[in-house]
Amino acid sequence: MNIIHVVILAIIEGLTEFLPVSSTGHLVIASSIMGISKDEFVKLFEIVIQLGAILAVVVLYFKRFFRSIDFYVKLVIGVIPAVIFGLLLKKKIDVLLESPLVVAIAFIIGGVILLFVDDWFNKPTIDDEKEINHVTALKIGFFQCLAMVPGVSRSAASIVGGMTQKLSRKAAAEFSFFLAVPTMFGATLKDLYDFYKHGNITAADMHHDIKYLLIGSAIAFIVALMAIKSFITFLEQKGFKLFGFYRILAGVFIIVLYYTGNVLHTV
Repeated sequence: MNIIHVVILAIIEGLTEFLPVSSTGHLVIASSIMGISKDEFVKLFEIVIQLGAILAVVVLYFKRFFRSIDFYVKLVIGVIPAVIFGLLLKKKIDVLLESPLVVAIAFIIGGVILLFVDDWFNKPTIDDEKEINHVTALKIGFFQCLAMVPGVSRSAASIVGGMTQKLSRKAAAEFSFFLAVPTMFGATLKDLYDFYKHGNITAADMHHDIKYLLIGSAIAFIVALMAIKSFITFLEQKGFKLFGFYRILAGVFIIVLYYTGNVLHTV
């Protein structure tokens, strides 16, 4: 892994983490195309740069995180399903993460859903996070668990989940961003703990490659700031169809590469 890889992967993470296109899927495919070996440091890098993307949400919505105690109660309730299923299915998820073909299929299925979701849920009654109750937060949390399959997109799953509960596109997207903070922060800390617990990364390794982690996190943070602001505006005006077409085309492209050449390989 070199500095060019660091920059490209960080940009992809920041750009796709909060869009309904699957950051994990894009990182899997980009790493595969660039021939980046999935060694322990690369796995750690992909975990750490998520923290940069998470920080972008906190900075952009700083005041919202001090609105009320109930705000945090809803986030805790919403993250419970991910905690439970994550602990139960982690080994199977890790296996799926190694397959570009799984990502491609998830891209296409998710894309088809996004083509029609605006028409399916076009009569929202909730326009603000304050109007979301605890039961609704839990239901959205269960939808978010679909993103444990690489290529599904945590953002898409939770936003669509919110729209099924009569949230407007903006309210669903913003609650998805808020829910990402404890979900991704918790998952990142758990993965970091596992790395150190099993001795996959030593202190010497961290010291040697700390610059890559810092650069990647900073880039992911800056790109995520721009992506979130642009996404909300675009979503209110245009909806999900463009993302649906993109996912379908990307999925087909991945399948073609997978079966016709050596450019794409299992990482």
